Amino acid sequence: MKPLIAIVGRPNVGKSTLFNRLSDTKKAIVIDEPGATRDRNYGESDWNGRYFRVVDTGGFEPLSKEQLLEQMRLQATMAIEEADAVIFIMDGGSGVTPADEEIASLLRRAEKPVFYVVNKIDNLKQEPKALDFYRLGVDMIYTISAQHGLGVGDLMDDVVKALPETEEEEEEGERIRVAVIGRPNVGKSSLVNALLGYERTIVDTTPGTTRDPIDTPFEVGGRKYTLIDTAGIRKKNRVSRRVENYSVVGVLKTLERCDVALLIVDAEQGVTEQDAKIAGLAYERGAAVVIVINKWDLLEKDNSTFGRYVSHVRENLKYLGFAPIITVSALTGQRVSKIFEIIENVYDRYTRRVTTSVLNKSLETFMKQVPPPRYRGKANTIAYATQAGVKPPTFVIFAREPKAIHFSYERFLTNRIREDLGFDQVPIRLIFRKKGGKE
Repeated sequence: MKPLIAIVGRPNVGKSTLFNRLSDTKKAIVIDEPGATRDRNYGESDWNGRYFRVVDTGGFEPLSKEQLLEQMRLQATMAIEEADAVIFIMDGGSGVTPADEEIASLLRRAEKPVFYVVNKIDNLKQEPKALDFYRLGVDMIYTISAQHGLGVGDLMDDVVKALPETEEEEEEGERIRVAVIGRPNVGKSSLVNALLGYERTIVDTTPGTTRDPIDTPFEVGGRKYTLIDTAGIRKKNRVSRRVENYSVVGVLKTLERCDVALLIVDAEQGVTEQDAKIAGLAYERGAAVVIVINKWDLLEKDNSTFGRYVSHVRENLKYLGFAPIITVSALTGQRVSKIFEIIENVYDRYTRRVTTSVLNKSLETFMKQVPPPRYRGKANTIAYATQAGVKPPTFVIFAREPKAIHFSYERFLTNRIREDLGFDQVPIRLIFRKKGGKE
C-alpha cells in the first residue's frame, strides 16, 4: 500500500497550492460527502522514486463553533488519524494565530511524523518571518513558497524519509484479492464472518467500529483467496466515531490492493448517495465490482421484488451497469456461499486476454456495423488494436485522429468488446492512440 500524506492547516494558507504541486494526477478524486461543507482532494504522487498518496483537507479552524468550520475540522482530524505523515502549513504573512497553536497542540498528540511548514516565503528577505513560529515549541520549521516551489524540495526530501516502507506482498501462488467495501453499518464485518465461517472481525451495530484493513488468507474448493475487510476496532472516542462517516481513506487503501470489490448495500435503505460515491471510487480505480445486497431477509417480498430492486440499483449506479448483483443475508447465511461462484466468474473475465488477431477481426466487424464518425470530412479510420493489460482489461486502439473519437462511439466499442469477446461483468479501459504516434 502507498503511504498517505495529509496536508492540514487553517483556510487559505496554501494547502491546495502545495497539493497541486505534489500531485501528479491532473484529475484528483473529489469526495463531496453528504453533510460535508468542504471537499477533500486525493491524488497520487512520487518524490525521488517514493510513491505515495496525498490528501488536501478542508481549512482547519479548531476553535470555531460554526457548522462549516466544524465540518472542516472533522475532516482534517480524520486525515490526521489515517495518514502516515502530516504536513502542517501556516501562513508566513499572518504570523502565529491561536488556531495555529491549537492545531500544533493536537498534532503533538498524533504520534506520527509532523512537518511544520511556513508558506508564502517567496524570497530570502522574507525568511525572518518564520522565526516567530518557533514559539510553537517545535525543533524544525520549513519555509516554502508553494506557489513558486521554493523550499518544497528540501521539505519533501525529509517527508519521504519518514514514510513507512511499502510492504511487499507475499507470493503464495495466485490469490484472488477480495475487498469488502461500503458505508458504515451495512454489514461488512458480518458478511466477512459469514464468508469465512468464523468470527474474524468484531461486529457492532454502532457505525464507526471500522478502522484498518484486515487481510485474511483462506481457501474454498482449492481456490486461494485473500479477503480484505475494511474492519477493525475504531478508537473509542467521540471524534473518531463522528469522523468515520466521512472517511473514505480506508476504501482507497483497500481498492488499491484488490481484484474484486464486494460493494455492500443495505437492502432496507437502498442505494444511498454515499453508496454511489464509494462505488465511484471503485470504478475510477478499475476494480471489478460485485454488488451485494445485504439484509435481504428483512424485506417483505413478492414475485417482483428482486426485479424492482435490480432496476433501483441500475438506475442509481449507472456506471456499474456491468457489475453482477446478488442478494444475501449475512446474518442467516442466505446465498452467501454463491458469492464465491460470482467472484470466480468475474475474476476469470478480469484477467482474460484475447489475441491481437481475434481482437482485430472483431473490431473490423464492429466498424462495419457502425463506422467511426467522420473527422473534417474524412473517414476517421481505426487501423488496429491490441490488448495492453488486465486487471482491468485494457485495450489500445490506433486511429487516424484519436482525439476525435466521440465518447458515444467509445461506449459502443466498449459494449461490443464486452459482449462479443467475453468481458462481461467487468470494467474495461480503452486507450486511443494516433497511428504511428504517441497520442
